[in-house]
This record gives sequence, C-alpha cells and structure tokens, in this order.
Amino acid sequence: MTVDPRTELSEFLRSRRARLSPDDVGLPRYGRTRRVPGLRREELAQLAGVSVAYYTRLEQGNGRNVSDEVLDSIANALQLDDAERTHLRNLAVCPHGSKKKKAADTRIRPALHHLLDNIGVPAYIGGRRSDVLAWNPMAAALFGDWSELPPRERNWARFIFLRPSYQDLFVNWESKAADVVGFLRMDAGCYPNDPELAALVGELSVKSEPFRQLWARHDVKQKSFGTKAVRHPLVGEMTLAYESLRMPGEPDLHLVTYHAEPGTASAEAMQLLASWGRDATSAGASARSQA
Repeated sequence: MTVDPRTELSEFLRSRRARLSPDDVGLPRYGRTRRVPGLRREELAQLAGVSVAYYTRLEQGNGRNVSDEVLDSIANALQLDDAERTHLRNLAVCPHGSKKKKAADTRIRPALHHLLDNIGVPAYIGGRRSDVLAWNPMAAALFGDWSELPPRERNWARFIFLRPSYQDLFVNWESKAADVVGFLRMDAGCYPNDPELAALVGELSVKSEPFRQLWARHDVKQKSFGTKAVRHPLVGEMTLAYESLRMPGEPDLHLVTYHAEPGTASAEAMQLLASWGRDATSAGASARSQA
C-alpha cells in the first residue's frame, strides 16, 4: 500500500469540508435538501476568498505553488486545529518537495538511555511510525516487557490493533486507538515516501477493521499531553497523566512519560508497580548473570 500525497490532500480536504454545515460557518441554507454532506466547494471557496476553480484544483490534489496565505485562508474556512493546519501544509508541499527518510531516527544516544534509567516514572522514547525505540523498567512494568518482542513489533499501532492485551489495558481503548492513527496520519503527511510506514498501514488495513475505519476518517493528532486510564492486571485501574516532549536536535524522537497525581489511589498503585518492576528487573539481571 502506498501513501500518495495528492490523494491524501484531496481526501483530507473533502473530509474536513464534509464535517461542516452552513450553520457552522454562518451561511444561509437554500432549498430543503443537499446532495453532498457538509459544505459545497462553492461555499468553501467563498469563505476562503479564492475562486471555485482554484479551490477545486487544490481539492483534486494539485497543491503546486499554493501560497501560505491561501493555505491559511482555507484552514480558517475549514476551522482546522493546529495539527490539521500542519498536516494541510505538509500535504500541499510534499508532492513537490518530498522529505527524505532519515536512516538515523532509530539510533538512541547513550545519554538518552542514561536519562531513561534515571527517570522514576514510566518513560520511553518513541520515533517515527509510533515505533518504541527505548524504555525504562517502569515502562516495561506498566506496558509489558517490550524486549521480548522483535524490534519490528515494538510499535504502538501494532500493540493497539494486533494485540488483544492492550485492548484490556486501556480503559478507553477507542480513544487510544484514535490517537495512534492520528499520529500515523501526521507522519504520512511529513514523510509520504517512507516505505516502512506504507507497509505498516497496509498490514494494519488488512488485519484490523477498526484501523481501516479510523484511517478512512483522515483525522490527525500531534503528540502532546493528556490523561489515560489504564487497567493493569497486577495493581488495578490507574488514571495517569502523560507528557510527550520532542527531543532537541532529534525532530523524529520524543520522550513520553506517565505519572500519577500525588496522594491518589493511582499514585499508590504506581508505587506498587514500581516495586514490582524493581523486583522483576533484579530477578532478570540475576538470571542473566547465571546464564
């Protein structure tokens, strides 16, 4: 399966236009029925201050020579959020100046490994395509021992859509699944020529109906912060806050941490999990030293 930037641009614009009604943008309704969902092209072009012919070409995937001002006007008319604005710009530019895949994005500097080892909460470093590249023992205690998986399988999209245990782990699995697909969509806009991303999307489209449905929505999401409720098999349910921090000088890498609010039942459960994680790590080290 390939990710064609022109098709992506066309389908993204259509999907954003379809979710708006004339009432949403203050336009009058004419007639009792509308043959298309959402706004018509003519209405969107009017709101953006561009000709219908120009907008039609753009929606057909022809973003050549489109200016930042026009993209901003269309983004305003479509009421795009920050992630969607970034995605629109990437899709409009990439067909004519595609970014090259960088082979170095899977290499983690020793200093980052040291940083992970000294963070007292679950933490991992993620890369492009939602790959998990490095993690600390607390992350392994929370999410499972990723070292038991081959590197290709250490990927959040594969965890969420192909491993049933993760459906049990996340209380609101649907929200987590939508986030992961949104991250992949952002990557597809930035790196349309990434063969590994295309292969991942193709594999998940074949193996997972929920993934196919979410991918068809063209929703995008940037990694940031929030809360997730998890149901851990050993310590029970916890509400955890997460932070996603982009690594300086490593645009494709981000550090993700999870923590519980002090004084809560979730914090107590996290302490139990930390103790269990230390015991498991010690036992594993002992077993390896005897091998």
